[in-house]
Amino acid sequence: MNAGVCPAYLPSIRYMAWIVAKKEVSFVLTNHYQKQTYRNRTEIYGANGKLKLTIPISHNKFQKNQLDSEVKIFNDSSWQRDHWKSLESSYRSSPFFEFYEDDLYPFFHRRHEKLMDLNIALIKKIFSLLEIVIKFKKTNEVDEFSELIRAKQKTIYKIPTYHQVFNSKYGFIDNLSILDLIFNVGPESNNYLKKLQI
Repeated sequence: MNAGVCPAYLPSIRYMAWIVAKKEVSFVLTNHYQKQTYRNRTEIYGANGKLKLTIPISHNKFQKNQLDSEVKIFNDSSWQRDHWKSLESSYRSSPFFEFYEDDLYPFFHRRHEKLMDLNIALIKKIFSLLEIVIKFKKTNEVDEFSELIRAKQKTIYKIPTYHQVFNSKYGFIDNLSILDLIFNVGPESNNYLKKLQI
């Protein structure tokens, strides 16, 4: 079943499990960019608990209501270097960081112009690493499940626990970026996502 969704930055586990359940997904081009969403932010498990990573956006004061497909990344900042350092410090000691490191490294050391293009490329790469076949296309239709990208969305949704690097300090934190799952669980992330009921 094909479904439309807005591309998120290093999406949550719930987001990725939803895509797995659909098997065929369209990325919506015509949504208007909104702040306070996971379009340009993600959450990982850092040494001090939940850590938010945000991609800075170039805001054009002459162009209101930009479409998601038009939004550009503000590359005059060191966001890529900062995000990679955060991922390294958070997951270097995880079981599978080194297993996936070389595949993900280029995304944080090569300039990207548009936010949507980066998000889609990362999502496709992650599914490729997990050997999960999903059909992707782009569409102008309305997205079906926009709550997946609302940063302030309140949900009682819980996911099954797995071992996280800092479990002993802060306990299990659910529904973080998909990277938290794959760095801690590795190739078994494939089965984990398929078993989630979204």
